[in-house]
Amino acid sequence: MTGLEQVVRRAGLKATRGRLAVLQALEGAPHADAEAIYQTVRQQIPTTSIQSVHNILGDFTRVGLARRIEPAHSPALYERRVGDNHHHLVCRGCGIVHDVDCVVGAAPCLTPSDDHGFQLAEAEVTFWGLCPTCSTRTAGEPG
Repeated sequence: MTGLEQVVRRAGLKATRGRLAVLQALEGAPHADAEAIYQTVRQQIPTTSIQSVHNILGDFTRVGLARRIEPAHSPALYERRVGDNHHHLVCRGCGIVHDVDCVVGAAPCLTPSDDHGFQLAEAEVTFWGLCPTCSTRTAGEPG
């Protein structure tokens, strides 16, 4: 049994060929959208469908094997880094996404001024700006 099979089975899912291919694609492409994952999986399993990939990503998100992030104005992105309450940097120019560790540490790393009685588990923060490449390109453009 491979390491990926063990990961899928420990999460309570059957280690199907499709699930293993999606997990492998996620391992190699953090912050990928479903279409990019589908294109990667299709190279291994030509008969797969985009709907199958969406279903598998939904299963992975539900059992905690993947995290779904939804930056504004872009498709949902998926990553394997889960359970550590990290955040994201997103470039407004090119859309590149980078992980950034929580500044405070323990989850949730931010405390709202009024939690309305919620038992907080995590905080999701997206930092927006321009990556070095896009900020250099923007700085060089005529105003």
